[in-house]
Amino acid sequence: MDSADIANDLTEVLYTKDQIAARLAELAAEIDRDYADKNPLLVGVLNGAVMVVADLSRALKIHCEMDWMAVSSYGSGTQTSGVVRILKDLNAHLAGRHVIVVEDIIDTGLTLSYLMQNLATREPASLQIMTMFRKPAAIQVELDIAYVGFDIPNQFVVGYGLDYAGRYRNLTGVGILSPAIYS
Repeated sequence: MDSADIANDLTEVLYTKDQIAARLAELAAEIDRDYADKNPLLVGVLNGAVMVVADLSRALKIHCEMDWMAVSSYGSGTQTSGVVRILKDLNAHLAGRHVIVVEDIIDTGLTLSYLMQNLATREPASLQIMTMFRKPAAIQVELDIAYVGFDIPNQFVVGYGLDYAGRYRNLTGVGILSPAIYS
């Protein structure tokens, strides 16, 4: 789905498919350099990170593995519920592994902070964060984020894996969702 297909649902397009792909290629080059000969495990956080993990893994020139976690702190609304639940845990063991947690977006950081604490107890060799989008004005906890695609405004955005009530994930770019849609 292209932003032109849902132009009335967006107030602004922040990043196009091409801009996202170009930035993802830059991030992949950084990861290639930092993880040469380390065979990192990319841990995608479902459902939003599916697009990011798929495109990032294809852009990497090094070997990597993938696994998935599903955590929940959002309902169908636009605000976090404040309660984090693990809905699907990893299949892989992390002990001694180089792990990169891949997120679609970091908003308050509360969910990711919980997740990082949980994963750290599993004794990985290293544990880093890669996010495609970050809202600096919304972050409520300190996180060490190794790889950031784009900083975005503290508004409700959709596309490239980001959704509202399960919709808009397949939008190839990222845009600000019109408040008329979720009000």
